[in-house]
Amino acid sequence: MREETYRACGISHEVFSRGEEALSALAGRFEEIDRIAETNQLKVLQAMQKNRVAADLLNGTTGYGYNDAGRDTLEKVYADTFHTEDALVRPQITCGTHALSIALAASLHPGDEILSPVGRPYDTLEEVIGIRPSVGSLAEYGITYAEVGLLPDGGFDYEGIRNAINERTRLIEIQRSKGYSSRETFSPEQIGELIRFIRGIKPDVTVMVDNCYGEFTRETEPSDHGADLTVGSLIKNPGGGLAPCGGYIAGRADLVERCAKRLTAPGLGKEVGASLGVNRSFYQGFFLAPVVTAAAVKGALFAAKLYEGLGFPTWPSSDKTRYDIIQAIDLGSPEYMKAFCAGIQAAAPVDSFVRPVPSDMPGYADQVIMAAGAFVQGSSIELSADGPLRSPYRIYFQGGLTWYHAKYGILMSLQKLVDAGLAL
Repeated sequence: MREETYRACGISHEVFSRGEEALSALAGRFEEIDRIAETNQLKVLQAMQKNRVAADLLNGTTGYGYNDAGRDTLEKVYADTFHTEDALVRPQITCGTHALSIALAASLHPGDEILSPVGRPYDTLEEVIGIRPSVGSLAEYGITYAEVGLLPDGGFDYEGIRNAINERTRLIEIQRSKGYSSRETFSPEQIGELIRFIRGIKPDVTVMVDNCYGEFTRETEPSDHGADLTVGSLIKNPGGGLAPCGGYIAGRADLVERCAKRLTAPGLGKEVGASLGVNRSFYQGFFLAPVVTAAAVKGALFAAKLYEGLGFPTWPSSDKTRYDIIQAIDLGSPEYMKAFCAGIQAAAPVDSFVRPVPSDMPGYADQVIMAAGAFVQGSSIELSADGPLRSPYRIYFQGGLTWYHAKYGILMSLQKLVDAGLAL
């Protein structure tokens, strides 16, 4: 009956069988993912109960947003979940890049230097920092940037980092996830090891972690391992697929307050910012986030196992521990990328009839192809795939609000490759 249902949804017997073969080897890994989700579910629940979340807090405010108890309590829930002093959780933060930009600008002054000890940051931060010239970049305000690449084996270049830290180094920017690169995503423990090394050289430096795609994939977060600021987007993991927008910054109280004043204005800070009816979605999405993230991690692992069996290089490989929800697959050509994305789009609940095409996008130097038939526009925790059209033509797959939808989307991506004569 189950295979018949897949057949009715466009999946051939051959593709279905390949999927079942890949899935048969993952039972133990899925159990581990479920155990992590259980721990994180209880962590979120405990934070909500501790802060006495009540029905009246789910309502929103308008105008200035003064005395928005629901908004303020949610920020306490985030702080307690991530074990930080404070948090800023706002619909006015438009995306992950915006949240990172706020945190960087709030923490730096002219003459300061940012150091990335893990190589080049994600594409959209290049214009924020000024690596690629852009109006309003930090470089225009006299803030400089330095980076230290990873070693050939993917490890931290401790000697290079030691030499790069100087009297102007004010902020260390660590990107947890791989972004559009082939390196491994870092675990919270690895980030903690790097932070301890850096603090041994310059104890007062601020450490900011770009936590996008990583939340709830493990039982701890970078904030548990010494990060001063942990930053992310609500239309990724912590929004649980329900948050319609927004971002968060969690960390030291003084730094979070600076971020709030950068988001609003000096003298206003966290006191203003109406929640506009999104509190219920923010609370409920955060409550569901551990389980939704687990579904996405299962989907990423399944994608790696399936495509490895077809001879495609994957990052990370299916035998590696997962530290984010992203699965990279080297497809080798634009045609393969287009067929893969066509399958993800065809499996979507929204806009399944649309065919993705490469296009120019703000913040990216190359054309990008994206597939995402999502309830929330651009939501990366929902089933999606994207990648820049440049060699080695690597696709980045992520999301799936349920494991079953993620599974179907991955099978449909393979089906489109088969239909185009590109696989099997």
